[in-house]
Amino acid sequence: MKVLVNKRKWMLIGIDFLIYTAVYALIVILQSYSSAGNHEPIGYFFNFIIFYLAIFVARGAVRMYSSVWRYANSMTFLKMVFADAFGGCLALVITLAVRRAYIGVWMSVALVSMCNVVTLVSRFMYQQKYRYERETKQNVKNKINVAIVGAGQVGTMLADELVYNPISHYKPICFIDQNKEKIGNTISGLRVYSDDDSIIHKLSELSVQEIIIALPKITNERAKELHEFYAKSGCKVKIYDAPLNEDGNEIKNARRVIRELQIEDLLFRDALQVTDDNTTQFYKGKTVLVTGGGGSIGSELCRQIAKCEPGRLIVFDIYENNAYDIQQELKREYGDTLDLCVEIGSVRDVQRLEAVFSYYRPEIVFHAAAHKHVPLMEHSNSEAIKNNVLGTYNTANVAEKYGTERFILISTDKAVNPTNVMGASKRLCEMVVQCRTDSNTRFAAVRFGNVLGSNGSVIPLFKRQIEKGGPITITDKRIIRYFMTIPEASGLVMQAGAMAKSNQLFVLDMGKPVKIIDLAENMIKLSGLIPYRDIEIVETGLRPGEKLYEELLIRTEKLEKTENNMIFIEQDLPLLRKEVEEKLRVLRRAVKEAENEIGATSIRDAMMRVVPTFRLPEEINEKAQNSEEMKLAEK
Repeated sequence: MKVLVNKRKWMLIGIDFLIYTAVYALIVILQSYSSAGNHEPIGYFFNFIIFYLAIFVARGAVRMYSSVWRYANSMTFLKMVFADAFGGCLALVITLAVRRAYIGVWMSVALVSMCNVVTLVSRFMYQQKYRYERETKQNVKNKINVAIVGAGQVGTMLADELVYNPISHYKPICFIDQNKEKIGNTISGLRVYSDDDSIIHKLSELSVQEIIIALPKITNERAKELHEFYAKSGCKVKIYDAPLNEDGNEIKNARRVIRELQIEDLLFRDALQVTDDNTTQFYKGKTVLVTGGGGSIGSELCRQIAKCEPGRLIVFDIYENNAYDIQQELKREYGDTLDLCVEIGSVRDVQRLEAVFSYYRPEIVFHAAAHKHVPLMEHSNSEAIKNNVLGTYNTANVAEKYGTERFILISTDKAVNPTNVMGASKRLCEMVVQCRTDSNTRFAAVRFGNVLGSNGSVIPLFKRQIEKGGPITITDKRIIRYFMTIPEASGLVMQAGAMAKSNQLFVLDMGKPVKIIDLAENMIKLSGLIPYRDIEIVETGLRPGEKLYEELLIRTEKLEKTENNMIFIEQDLPLLRKEVEEKLRVLRRAVKEAENEIGATSIRDAMMRVVPTFRLPEEINEKAQNSEEMKLAEK
């Protein structure tokens, strides 16, 4: 490869030498017909050498012969113009200084100008020839016509890339911009149109098939506005985006890429950054265990803990496939620099927990192991008690026994005035950890809403339904939910773990709730389809235990602020240990009596006795329209 590059470089130098020689010969001929100037051959040769060396040294200084000209953009061509201008001026100064300017000032200017123009034309012709050959060879003539939103630096960079890259599948047709000084003008050979309502019709006239948003940095709110506006044209909307670092800033020198807009870009706020340097330092060197470490939240916790350079990270999970996946991912990322251990086991199994805790002696435990699917837990309700409630009880007991410093429970917004067994079981989990006010272990719980992209979440379901041609099924078109990203949820849990004292219940300001019908419609639009025409949306009716809305986690009159203005502590009076133990006895008895039954109603009855806030879903849904949450979703 290096030999080929050097061969191409010397070939370009040779071609440029011939161009320079031919242009210089023409200048000499013109000079010979002029009465001015010295016509001595030695003088012409001297000027030939001086100008040649000055121009070619200047070109070498800006690495003109290291450029891949078939992909060259306007900046590369501009660099050659400046190099030749500088070299020409330098040569002229030298010849004048030594009084050997045989071809004269104006002929010198003509020499440099003509040489530069002919060289640039040769490069441009080469570029076009290469593009034509590649297009013919690879059969990519049928490109997608695109309009670029944003005629600034990012937009022009994209346009140049699409124009000069012969294997690009896009053909830029025009720019769209708000800047009145740009509208009506041409940038990079493309006309700039206004982003007013007339552009929708204009896009159809120009046969634009897709629209690419190319703005320096765009918020989710702005992305939503642009998508809703340009979706009227029937064009698919994409974004020319740069990868972001953990702080939400663009990674320096990272290459932007054209990508599909995701539903997260349109319906949800920009992800909150809830971890900080103090949080990172807290976990450094510690032995940390994550139960359910292979699940959606658990695996992300493992990723973020690994970045903090823990002394040891233990993944504990009953499902070996998930545990294996996160193990291999972390090994690829960190190799031997991360002391990673994976243990297979269930939080129901006290003996297995004893073995793991006595061996590793974890200083910090994140308890993410749980059954979370509402309809499944309504049917297999005793399993929710065994795994969620008693599993949390077992893990908390073992953590206390082996001197764990902090124990963080992963809870849910469904624990707030629950209407289903799963939510009620998580409320009981909160009681289990909060009652340990006399413990040397600091216990805390963290509540948050639905997590985007988690196993069993609605977004992957909608994607599969769209891929199959529909219909999209939703239980009720009125239903609303709070959402957050997996990294956001995990970051909150990490910070809660670092700041936790004893028996605290942390909650996050999750912003505005999302209407599931909006979610479904926008996902259809993102696929380039039209809701209710290309893909139907069908109501199937609320499932057992399901309510129309999850209640606000943030009610300021009941909350205490923390150092992070998005994280609060609920003023929840914990029960006594003996009170929680009595509740668990009721549940154990109910599970024992129903062990030979499927979907026993006695389990639900027992849950309603031990969780005072447990309500029937019908009771909550009847008042849904007057709730603060439903009104907030309509705004």
